[in-house]
Amino acid sequence: MFILILQFLHLASAGQSKTPVCKASLGSSDWPSLCQWAALNASISGRLLQPPPPGAVCHPGQPTYSATECPAVLNAWSDLTLHTENPISSAWDNWNNDSCLPTLPSPCSGEGYPVYVINATCKEDVKAGIDFARENNIRLNIKSTGHDYLGRSTSPNSLSIWTHHLKGISISKSFKPQGCDFCIDVPAITAGAGSQMGELNLAASQENLYILSGGSASVSYGGYLTGGGHSALASTYGMAADSVLEFEIVSPTGEFLTLNECQNQDLFWATRGGGGSTFGVITSVTTRAWPAFNFLTLDMTFGTLAGNPSFYTAMSYFFSQFPLLSSLGITSYNSVTANGSVNGINYGGFQGNFMLPVLSPQNTSDSLNAALAPILANISATYPDQFVFSVSNVTTYATFYDWWLPFNGPDNAGTELVIGSRLIGADALRDTNAVETALKGVLPSDIGTAGLNFYLLGGKGVADAVPRGGSDAVNPAWRKALVHCVTGTSWTPLDNAEKAKVIPKLTYTTVQYLRNLDPDSGAYINEADKYEPNWQKTFWGSNYERLLQIKRKVDPEDVLWCHPCVGSEEWEEVGDRVCRV
Repeated sequence: MFILILQFLHLASAGQSKTPVCKASLGSSDWPSLCQWAALNASISGRLLQPPPPGAVCHPGQPTYSATECPAVLNAWSDLTLHTENPISSAWDNWNNDSCLPTLPSPCSGEGYPVYVINATCKEDVKAGIDFARENNIRLNIKSTGHDYLGRSTSPNSLSIWTHHLKGISISKSFKPQGCDFCIDVPAITAGAGSQMGELNLAASQENLYILSGGSASVSYGGYLTGGGHSALASTYGMAADSVLEFEIVSPTGEFLTLNECQNQDLFWATRGGGGSTFGVITSVTTRAWPAFNFLTLDMTFGTLAGNPSFYTAMSYFFSQFPLLSSLGITSYNSVTANGSVNGINYGGFQGNFMLPVLSPQNTSDSLNAALAPILANISATYPDQFVFSVSNVTTYATFYDWWLPFNGPDNAGTELVIGSRLIGADALRDTNAVETALKGVLPSDIGTAGLNFYLLGGKGVADAVPRGGSDAVNPAWRKALVHCVTGTSWTPLDNAEKAKVIPKLTYTTVQYLRNLDPDSGAYINEADKYEPNWQKTFWGSNYERLLQIKRKVDPEDVLWCHPCVGSEEWEEVGDRVCRV
């Protein structure tokens, strides 16, 4: 009898183990009733939305179909602004699973989008959403602008908190963190988490100040900081997360918390670089600022006919000089293609914007020219008559903002896109043979206009940064990296066969060449491959175990979940549901 009981218990346990533990989904028995949703809406003064897909206006038969509104949506679909200002849309269509493209005859449904959205305008709205999701076992999504290369800002079958309207910017000459008995004697900017870089940079410039920010005006500052935040001035001032003085968040348990070096120190550490939608929902941030300064830039292009084998050797030599340029305080945004086309002529070429802040008497137009001229002269002498060069005069801007304003856009959207990236250090760059091998792998000369972005953004400022509290969760690979390499792939909308080919090729072939170039490095979580293997080490390195411990402590029920995010390995997406592994 005892054996039979054991066998019965084993069979019962085995049967139970086959039933997945999942978040509630629309149509499931545990999905909240309409009365519960109505009560939530009443508690937040009617700010609960049930928005249709933005592309639905172009589909006859959809409730929001409008022949007069459709042309405007079609024209704006490739502009990020349309998706930023919509509560559920993402910048790139694949993250909504092409559920409702505005082009016919594509299908249209809301299956790739959140079901409900809280248009949060205060921290109490955020708390209401977190509490409702936790109490009802609902998948919770956080969106600010939808400018997310990894699709973390949209989720099907979810309640979404739209933080885009958590605005407000204030500037002070110094800052006293809450709970601290000292004042930090630097200019500081406090902003709502939905504030965008364009808004922050404008506000700072009006006070003759500068803050660390990326190249896109549309990105919200909260999401930017949780990934670390690179910028054109990172080599001078460090990562943007290194400059944070304080956060205010709503925790997964619904608490209003202040994070700084004097209270909630573990969360303060984790939120600066540990990834978004993981440890809490940011409602405001305070970061330090710097006095404005003059800024020098130089534009450069050079190229050769496509198929010239000298293209790869010349480019590998050029990139081997980046450690020298970085030591001189120079940064750059660059792109490379092995087979572009201009006026019917195929070429392999380089295009770059080199920048130098005027922070010392040694930083001049002459010094910027002097740093680059011998490198180009070497290429010209080594490969006579093979390359055509175009180098602009050095432009002096009165402030960084004066350069940034025309440089930062436009932001393209409305396509299928997955990217991959790698952080590359000085030693790897100096190995010209290894760089050449990587370039040939990432940019084979027979694949049309495939490109590689090669951003010289790391260096002394990142390596030597001392964040408040002594450290933060920024990927340790950034402290040794000079270059952030980014490539990507696209495919025909709704062509699942093509998609199934190009994404694995990017992940396991193309980006592998970059991994091989610097195997012990990592990648920048905000601009990376969602399908990155060994993502825990790649995005957070030695910080991951501490981050995971903090996640388990502050969010034991996994109210906040996204992938690839800290702790996400305990759940998986099964169809359009999220279930425990």
